[in-house]
Formats: sequence, C-alpha cells, structure tokens
Amino acid sequence: MGKGNSNIGVDLGGTNMRAGRIMDGILVAKNTIPTPKQAKSCEETLSALINVIRSVWDDGVKAIGIGVPSVVDRKSGIVYNVVNIPHWEEVHLKEILEKEFSVPVHIDNDANCFALGERIFGDGQDVENFVGLTLGTGLGGGIIQQGRLLADANCGSGEFGMLPYKDKILEYYCSGSYFMNVWGVDGKDMYSRAVKGDAEALEAYRQLGIHVAAAIKIVVLTVDPEMIIFGGSVAATHELFEESMRENLKDFDYPNSIKKLQIRYSTMEDPGIIGAASLCY
Repeated sequence: MGKGNSNIGVDLGGTNMRAGRIMDGILVAKNTIPTPKQAKSCEETLSALINVIRSVWDDGVKAIGIGVPSVVDRKSGIVYNVVNIPHWEEVHLKEILEKEFSVPVHIDNDANCFALGERIFGDGQDVENFVGLTLGTGLGGGIIQQGRLLADANCGSGEFGMLPYKDKILEYYCSGSYFMNVWGVDGKDMYSRAVKGDAEALEAYRQLGIHVAAAIKIVVLTVDPEMIIFGGSVAATHELFEESMRENLKDFDYPNSIKKLQIRYSTMEDPGIIGAASLCY
C-alpha cells in the first residue's frame, strides 16, 4: 500500500506495547512488543516505546495517539503514576515524543481509548451511554456519555479498579493479576488448566465471576450505563466466569437496572490501537 495521510495509535499496557498505523480507518501496519518488566529506568521503557512506534512509521504519518494505563494531563501530555510500569511517576511523554517524531502527539487513559474505539468502530456505535471495562493486566474503565468521552479534570474518571474492595482494591481481585495475587498461579497457566477441567482452576474462575459482578454493580451504581463492553485478555476468557458473574448479579438492589443492562464482550481487533489513533481527529 502506498504512502498517504495516516495516524499511529499506541496501546501502552503493563504487559505489552501495541502500535499500529491507521489509514482511512483501516489498520495497515501493526507491531507488538513486551513492556519491559524489570526496567531499571524510565528511559529504558521510553526507548522500547519509541522503537515500537518507529516499527510502524512511514512518512505519511500526521499524528500519534497513545493510551496509557494511568491519569494524564491531557493538555500538557504529562503522564503520572503508572502503576504497572516501573519508574513512570511523572513522564513528559508528549514533549518527548513530539521532539522525537516531529508530529503532534495526543495522550489519554488507555481504557478511555478502548471505549473510544468501541464507540467509533464497535458495539458502542449503537448506544449513547456506555462503559468500556478493560480486564487485562489491570482493571480500567472508559465512560462514554452522550456519545463522547466523559469530560473530567484529571483523566481519572472510570478508574474503578482503584476503588477499595475487600481488604485491597478492586483491581487486585478483578484483573489478570488476580490469579497470581490470590492463587499464586500465572494467568495463562490458570487458563490452560481451566480449559482442561482442572478443579482448582475452575474454582478460581468461579470466584473471579463474583468479583467481576461486584465491578458491574459499582459501574451501574455510579454511572448507570445502557451497556458495558468488556475488553482485554481476561475478558476473552469470559466463558469460564460468566455463569458465576450473572448468578452474583441476581442480588442487586435494583434488579430492573441489571435486566436492562446490555453486557457485551469486545469483538474488535485492536480497539485500543484504533481508539488511541482516534485521539488524533
């Protein structure tokens, strides 16, 4: 495909960095690399980020959009206190990348980008008010109201995973890290065991369903959306926890709200990338 006007979207996660070049709404190039787990400095992770962007770059790129798993000063492009990426307490990401690539850079929370991608290209096209919940390395949320991302002060709305829950926070029990936190087993290993019928793994997923139900109740009580769209690696295993999740929604104090609520699982390929690129428009 020849060069033309395009944008790059980057989904920066605690486990992987995904970058893609989008032309006319179509993903024409993509690359994924692991996010450095034992990075000794912020610069080490930044170098990996620059490399994955460069791997999908061409001279037709007009702007870069990035979703990050934390709060962001949208105007200045400063990223603060990224929980799952070492040494990212205050990163002037917009300034750094604009100097590196000489194009405008737009930054938002990664779950916001997921929700935006679903709004433009996924199940969210059909509803004006919904929440995109990312069940991956962590738990995040993007809130779409009246067809747009919710306007907020610090890019922190929808961070449901940080709410107090049991003896920790909701994310501790309701994300990919839950399996290691509670069961001492890597999430991929637990999934492999569960699909083979291992009793302990199936019980782990049953309990996960209880925690996901708690997350849904919190979303309904705070935002009351028409729809919740789940995305992320854990959401892709929903056949293992959905029965328990729905069973544990039956005791909700406002049953009609649950009855009306549409629950979907993302079928989009790379909504985080597409959503991040959508920040450029």
